[in-house]
Amino acid sequence: MLELERVGAYLLPWEFSPAWVIVCLAAAGCYLRGLKRLRSRGQAPGFWRPLAFLLGVGGVYAVTQTHYDYLSQYMFFTHRAQHLVLHHAAPFLVALAAPLPVLAAGMPSRITNLPGRAVAGRILSPLYRLLQHPAIAPLLFVGLIYFWLIPEVHFDAMLSHQRYQIMNWSMLLDGLLFWWLVLDPRTPDQGGLGYGARVLALLVVIPPQILLGAYLTFSESVLFDVYAVCGRAWPIAPLTDQQLGGLITWIPASMMSVIGVLIVIRYILSDKGDADKGGASKAKAEHERGMPQP
Repeated sequence: MLELERVGAYLLPWEFSPAWVIVCLAAAGCYLRGLKRLRSRGQAPGFWRPLAFLLGVGGVYAVTQTHYDYLSQYMFFTHRAQHLVLHHAAPFLVALAAPLPVLAAGMPSRITNLPGRAVAGRILSPLYRLLQHPAIAPLLFVGLIYFWLIPEVHFDAMLSHQRYQIMNWSMLLDGLLFWWLVLDPRTPDQGGLGYGARVLALLVVIPPQILLGAYLTFSESVLFDVYAVCGRAWPIAPLTDQQLGGLITWIPASMMSVIGVLIVIRYILSDKGDADKGGASKAKAEHERGMPQP
């Protein structure tokens, strides 16, 4: 009984945030509603995409609205793991799930029919296109990591509730934008980014993350003294804490880009296979009609 109470305490929010709870629950609820509707029409995706989406949303909730958030504020390496989820793993899973058709099916009609929706779309569309530009998106993706790890900026963010929330939200939103750009299920003919540009964007962000992670790992001085000011959750040496955070910034973050490249290669092969099938079907139809093939 005592163990259950302890587990329950860890699952409760450290600092309750209505915004995080509403966004996570609304995303999951809307997706499940859309999934149910599409299944009734026989149009639902398979098992893996819904699993990826729900794991992504669950990961965001876990690192922001459980006791883990306390650890993220009082240990550097757990903070880096939190941002690994918010900026890499969770957005990666959400984008991989290609959830837009399911979310659209689950969206309440009173929201989809809002009178200002078209106007808001026209206003936000130029900003969205700017952020999704293949030259800007990788720069912003890496730049935000560097920005929030500037020691002075990091110190202020960790001591201010408002700046702490801004930091976490910016990492999540930027992660969603970047991973959606490179994992967009649409082909280039359908409006998606070209496959070469996707691979380039994924490769470009690897070296800066390696350099930053290596710098944090091999630095001989403690760069983030905010954890000494506030106290650490666990009795770990400050330099060890920083080294672990550097390794998290270095290895798994870079590996995510490698996995992304492999997925884009799979998109290329799948697209080529579909094109070959389409060409073969066309040739067969022309042959059956007695038409000369080019």
